Amino acid sequence: MGNKSNTSCENIDDKVIPKSYRYALLSIYTIVLIGGIISISLMINNIKSNACSVTSTAVLNLIVVHILFLLTAPFRIYFYAAGEWHLGLNFCKVVSAMILAHMYLAFIFYVIILVIRYLSFFWSSKQVFYRRLHALGASAAVWGLMLIVVVPLTAVNYGSSTDSNTTTSDNQCFNFGGIFDEKNAVAVLNYILSALIILVTLALACCQVCILWCVYRTHRAMIFSQQEFWAQIKSIFFMLAIIVCFVPYNAFRIYYVSNFNDNLQVKNEIALAVTTFSCFDMLTFIGRGSFRPCDTKCCVL
Repeated sequence: MGNKSNTSCENIDDKVIPKSYRYALLSIYTIVLIGGIISISLMINNIKSNACSVTSTAVLNLIVVHILFLLTAPFRIYFYAAGEWHLGLNFCKVVSAMILAHMYLAFIFYVIILVIRYLSFFWSSKQVFYRRLHALGASAAVWGLMLIVVVPLTAVNYGSSTDSNTTTSDNQCFNFGGIFDEKNAVAVLNYILSALIILVTLALACCQVCILWCVYRTHRAMIFSQQEFWAQIKSIFFMLAIIVCFVPYNAFRIYYVSNFNDNLQVKNEIALAVTTFSCFDMLTFIGRGSFRPCDTKCCVL
């Protein structure tokens, strides 16, 4: 009887996040929440007077994505500060799913922005890519797919594992990794998404290097005085946001899904938290020259 009791206590302790990890996560989400609010506030103030059509649409999409995540950040801070979750399993699922939605949506809009910028560099008929109708159509397609397909599927399947680690009976949250052992389809989907993000990032990075080489070959010693070069710097910032915030996590996630255990789940939370630093991307727009007047030939980010 005593052995059973001890075993039960050990299992509960295994599901509780160690203090060192909790403090690290608490620090990360606090920094992201404060910095994200400041970044978005400055950007909204900036975009009011300096927005071009496609620029404003792309940036506003990113702002909405960041805001949706930041609305859930205080609940993560609450959990890691208190060490317990008392807000119910369903709300735990919402908060848990939102950080993944934030990563995927931010990545999609990064890709859209970079592809538009790359096309504008290689093709002379740039104006076609900057029509508001095209920008709004692409945005509506992304959000429509999320609301009509992804959200219902997530609501039904996310956190649906019967593993005891996925419940909040011990006042814990974000312990949904057990589903990888129960549903192979979920694991395969994670492999595909993570591999896709890494491969797309690699392709975009190759394009960016090619563009920089073309700019350098054209201007050489005068490159730093060329507006074309400084326009590419913002593309580099987007690439760095993807490479630093998203690629390491998705590389680790492939290993995490294939070797799931409680220890890796805690480390996965740390890696996942790092993706939220993408909320600082709005700071790249702050300052003179972030936007061009709307009556110029080419409005780019």
